[in-house]
Amino acid sequence: MPVQGKLKDPQCMRDMTNKAHWDNSTRMHSMEPTATCSPTVPEPELYRSIQAVLPRETDNQQSPDCFNKGMLRWTLHKKVQNNPANSLSLVWLLIKELEKAERWDSRKCIIPLLHTLMYAIIQTAYIPDELYKRVYDFCKRLLTYPHPYCTVGLSYTRQIKTERSIPGLMYQRMVTAEQRLKNEHYPFQERVFVLADPQVFSGSLGQVLLGDIETSTSDGSLSPVDYMCRVVQHSIQAAVGAEQCHGPKLAQALKDMGQDVELHFQEVLAALEQRAEEGGRGEGGELRSRLQQLYSKIVTDTDSEPLSSGGLCDCPLPNPEMSFYMWTEDLDIWRELAKWFRSSSMSEQFSLSQEQEDFELGESPSDLMPSDMTRFSVMSNDSGIERDLPPGIDPCQSSSLDTASMSASWEQCKTTWSTSSPSPSKQESMRLSRRGGIKMKPSVKDSMVLMQETLEDHASLEAGGGGSGGKVGRRGATLQRRAGSSVMHNPFLKQQRHFTARIVAMGDDRVLGRLAKAYYFFRKREARRLFLTMKVNLQFYYIPVCSATTPISSIKENLHQSMGNSCTLGSYLSMVDPWYNSNIKSLGCMIPKLAKIHQTNPGRPKEPFVSDVISYYVRTGQQPVYFTIYFVKITFTNTAKEPVEDVFLTHLEMEFPEFRQISASIREKQKKSSGDLCGAVISMNYRKVTLSGRDIDKGISVRTTGAQINAIPSNKAEDLNCLTLTLNESPTKTKNNILSQESKFRSSNIKIRTLENRSFTVTLDRDCRRIYRDVQSIEISPCLDPGYCVQKTMRSKYKFGADKDAGLSKYMSKRLLLPINTFAGIIT
Repeated sequence: MPVQGKLKDPQCMRDMTNKAHWDNSTRMHSMEPTATCSPTVPEPELYRSIQAVLPRETDNQQSPDCFNKGMLRWTLHKKVQNNPANSLSLVWLLIKELEKAERWDSRKCIIPLLHTLMYAIIQTAYIPDELYKRVYDFCKRLLTYPHPYCTVGLSYTRQIKTERSIPGLMYQRMVTAEQRLKNEHYPFQERVFVLADPQVFSGSLGQVLLGDIETSTSDGSLSPVDYMCRVVQHSIQAAVGAEQCHGPKLAQALKDMGQDVELHFQEVLAALEQRAEEGGRGEGGELRSRLQQLYSKIVTDTDSEPLSSGGLCDCPLPNPEMSFYMWTEDLDIWRELAKWFRSSSMSEQFSLSQEQEDFELGESPSDLMPSDMTRFSVMSNDSGIERDLPPGIDPCQSSSLDTASMSASWEQCKTTWSTSSPSPSKQESMRLSRRGGIKMKPSVKDSMVLMQETLEDHASLEAGGGGSGGKVGRRGATLQRRAGSSVMHNPFLKQQRHFTARIVAMGDDRVLGRLAKAYYFFRKREARRLFLTMKVNLQFYYIPVCSATTPISSIKENLHQSMGNSCTLGSYLSMVDPWYNSNIKSLGCMIPKLAKIHQTNPGRPKEPFVSDVISYYVRTGQQPVYFTIYFVKITFTNTAKEPVEDVFLTHLEMEFPEFRQISASIREKQKKSSGDLCGAVISMNYRKVTLSGRDIDKGISVRTTGAQINAIPSNKAEDLNCLTLTLNESPTKTKNNILSQESKFRSSNIKIRTLENRSFTVTLDRDCRRIYRDVQSIEISPCLDPGYCVQKTMRSKYKFGADKDAGLSKYMSKRLLLPINTFAGIIT
């Protein structure tokens, strides 16, 4: 092996010969020495494991070998989890492979190797300074590479620079934030929220996922004291090394201290954070001396034997705290985030009364009417003043408006709109109740928060992926999808928030449609009254999981084919990020297999594979890909029914129900005989987009049975950030062999209206719960960001008729984008 010479270093050999003895009976180990030992993995075996994980030029995106790489990556980290010698050997081999990939210009291997290396560095007990230097120098050289390599390289360059001057800081911060350990020096906290689509995770799939996450969060019954022991152990070992630290003695001493270990935990955090505030300047000798003294104090207080050097102990990185939810209709994820925020140990300073809490949280989804939604007023027969109420009526009771009554009123409204004019009794039941309120004058700071966040995101977009933020004209790169986060050229520094919510959506395109809609309502709610935006940083992740295929009848075959791929966004991310394909898309294929294994062997010990992969994803997937959320206004044939406003992310389907049963063969026969298309006549007005930026407004009338509107491209050649409209019928030819009409259009704004006495059906994001019937017309456009709308409204108050952007508006992103985190962003 070419790296064996490096492993002859005396310090490294000492780590390999003095092994730690740990109990390996469970995945999350208590800090207790035992007589067993995690075996040392030979270097050739580690090397073969690394080579098996790396992507190859011949890999097919859907091949089983490609999907197996995620399992192999997980197995590789498991091999080195409980032996410092294995971890150090893996780090040496990985940096050697990275340098070889750099020499051979094998860029496809750089991102996978770099993420695997950093994940190993965080968990390695002790790393020599020479190795830190080699990793740091390599990451610095990545800054000369194109995007996204320079973006990932910049992020890891900063982390390695800090870790080299303050060993153990990444591990300490990660465990402290993810496990919500009480302290006075590092106030940051994180939590993972897993949202699963109940229509996909039904039956055994849901049980497997729930059991896996429960095993991850409750396995080993670790307490906060155990996590504090791990932080103290890892921090001392990372700074002192094996020559001056006896790992097993330190672990036993920390275990015997019990609750008293919290004092040493606070002392370690204070030392490392003070060093971080100083910028890591100097040689770090003061920090090592301070931790060496702490080590001597801990060990000598519990052991009268003289101090001696020995092997180091591995401190496995525990999975973060996870909350699992089946995303049903009555679940408000933003209310769950607020509950977590208030229940955290750091939020006492933000404590509010129950009345203020209800006001700040706003409406839940069951309280919201469609499109946030059209509000109907009812004539009141009182003055609106509490003292004028009839005697015997409790103002508190009359002012309370619970979810059940609101939902009932909304159901009555829906029934009324679908029928004729309401009767007097229904009008009486629909009368609004008085609701309590709080007088609040929004501060200048609050009114600027959403706008500042929009400016920050726009500047990061410009630096990371290009684009012009929605400007019209010669835009050039506007149609290129934006990806990556970069602060190299970002003048707006991101406001640091102490809370980070990592939202992981699991399912197909339907769950992403719900996520986009929830995010849109969240931004609208925050634009009205700020609460979570100033305090919680939101990070979005997506794991594509398709529902089990079921036999379909011949009648529904054509409809099923028109549905196409149910995980279009997941397929796109797998196409642009091979490491996402190997680890995350493969996870969606593994979950049904795990369900079958658990059904056939129910007594088999559960290994939390899914939660381990989720932990790896949320920790290393920090490069977002931005997807435009599209706004659609739906008008119905019944003029008494109010128009509905909704949003979608991936797909919109329109079809005329009376033509659904016509088989493809009959349509083809009719086209060959008459040259005419079956279907209804519709008019389309759209803005045709081009790469040159010369957009053209067009209007046509066509006969069709329906159309598919896709926002996600199916291949790299068509990777444009716009909508693609495809008619169900292919274009026909005239006698001169000329196509009578196009069947595929690229546009960003589309208006469709039926010209006959026929209505059509609209389905958003392939979700049967979001179907609109008896539709006469639809208008589709990119959804505007509420932060931009607030700024636009403020300007309109002072400058009437000013349509052009001016001031800060021209630097803001108009469109509302949903960022989904990946490992690399978009690799072109």
